[in-house]
Amino acid sequence: MTRVFVHGNPETEAVWWPLVGELRSRGIDDVVLLSPPGFGAPVPAVWNATRIDYRDWLIGELERIHQLHGDVHLVGHDWGAGHVFGVLAHRPELLSSWATDCGGILHPDYVWHDGARAWQTPGVGEESIAGMVGLSNEDMAGFWEGMGVTGEVGRHMAAGIDADMGRCILDLYRSAVQPVLIDLGNAAAAAPHRPGLVVIATADTFTGTPDMARDTAARLGAATVVLEGAGHWWMVEQPGAAADALCGFWGGL
Repeated sequence: MTRVFVHGNPETEAVWWPLVGELRSRGIDDVVLLSPPGFGAPVPAVWNATRIDYRDWLIGELERIHQLHGDVHLVGHDWGAGHVFGVLAHRPELLSSWATDCGGILHPDYVWHDGARAWQTPGVGEESIAGMVGLSNEDMAGFWEGMGVTGEVGRHMAAGIDADMGRCILDLYRSAVQPVLIDLGNAAAAAPHRPGLVVIATADTFTGTPDMARDTAARLGAATVVLEGAGHWWMVEQPGAAADALCGFWGGL
């Protein structure tokens, strides 16, 4: 089997490094880290950066990996989770299993966080992105450190923030103004279910409440695991506990 990890915004694949290290210490090294275009990977010449574009990009990558390596076990974080939900709604047969955080974003009561609403607002979004892209690597690394993402991981992600990422952030979030996520949740719930795991990081303030995540898991026929006290970047904060949860989930399939 191949474990495929896909991250979100405004990140690079470095966000997975602590977790991947823990998995390798447990004997799991069949790992592929996918970086969405603009988020640590080059942007194609023709690229609209909408939710659908990223969903279709991920479907294409999964088709290739499935053809080469067989079973795919997909793990998503942040907008990576959103892309996973898109696959679940449209091509669930590509997956042997899936695991994500951000289950609450599919809940009918979910409201986008303040940063997302700013990016979705013309003018305000451009100003916000210009401020972020204009930060020095040192200042951006300081931002990540304040979020609990320290050391090499934070420095790598700070260096990955550029104008291409900024344009993709605006296009992606503007393609997902509600009720887009509500509709996505309904489509994923109606599709044939695949074995799944929803990671509930109790201190994550961006993705709805733990109860919203539990409701989404139930609708998708998925199990849940709670990482008590972990925030949005749980794979950096609690990589050992996250590795244990994933290994337990995969081992039970």
